[in-house]
Amino acid sequence: MPGALTSALPCSKTVDESHLTVLPVVLGPTGSGKSELALRVAGEFGGEIVNCDSVQIYRYFEIGTAKVPESERRGIPHYLIDLVEPGELFTAGDYARSARVVLGEIASRGHIPVLVGGTGFYLRALLEGLSPGPPRQDALRAQLEDRERKRPGSLHRILTRLDPGAAARIHKNDVNKTLRALEMRLVEGRPISELFAQGRRAPLQGFRPIKIGLSPHRDLLYRRIDLRTLAMFERGLVEEVRDLLARGVPAESKPFESLGYQQALEAVRGNITVEQAIQSTQLETRRYAKRQFTWFRRERDVRWLKGFGDEPDVIEQALGYIKNEIKKL
Repeated sequence: MPGALTSALPCSKTVDESHLTVLPVVLGPTGSGKSELALRVAGEFGGEIVNCDSVQIYRYFEIGTAKVPESERRGIPHYLIDLVEPGELFTAGDYARSARVVLGEIASRGHIPVLVGGTGFYLRALLEGLSPGPPRQDALRAQLEDRERKRPGSLHRILTRLDPGAAARIHKNDVNKTLRALEMRLVEGRPISELFAQGRRAPLQGFRPIKIGLSPHRDLLYRRIDLRTLAMFERGLVEEVRDLLARGVPAESKPFESLGYQQALEAVRGNITVEQAIQSTQLETRRYAKRQFTWFRRERDVRWLKGFGDEPDVIEQALGYIKNEIKKL
């Protein structure tokens, strides 16, 4: 639908948006129905879907990542899913670079990219760019990693003392992010927020983001999270983890730190029961959803919709809003 992609602005406008590609962005907490809404948006506008979830980029991890199966994608192309091997290091900067290439390719075909996912830091890296930060300090990282091995959780506690703002945005079990944040704090001698505020890389050019945020009632969201977690384990999440380990995927791989996989791995190791794994995943996922709400509420220019992305009235509101925003171009 090339007509929906771009439109000339009056000459009085100070910013020429005549060649901008529309970029619908579906964001919100886990379990809010982002995937279904993205499918409806892509179907309505002839779009192609670009993943913005930090776990779905990894291959072989299926059940616990809530990837939309090929059979349910309705013929709509999906990108940045199953992108890297589980043991590969993949940063927000890597994501931003990869996503910008994909967005450009979709736009060059005259199609609309539809960005969907709940990883707020990836979204910000893509749309706004990131400060490159100091280069990796191998000697310092080795010392920090050794400390964490001897005293698990110590790095996050140190980061909390030195940079509480950064620590609040990183889960205590996310060792990789904690390590990098602490490394940057120690090298720069100042909070990460100040470093990022000092200067970002160039923001995304050539696109007009139209952000749709899903905000279902908290109690209803938590109920859906609990049911979805239970369904994941019933579908064989623990068995999937056993199969991944058997095929040689290291237990230290990044995706094993994600909710659901982390608990299933502990169940496979015999440290907790499956029932305890389910309860822990439900609790931690509810907490994660709360943190996502907090993060996305700071996102600018979001049209928040009350409800889930698979509800007809929410879908209607989202499509109507996007159409109205396109008319303004």
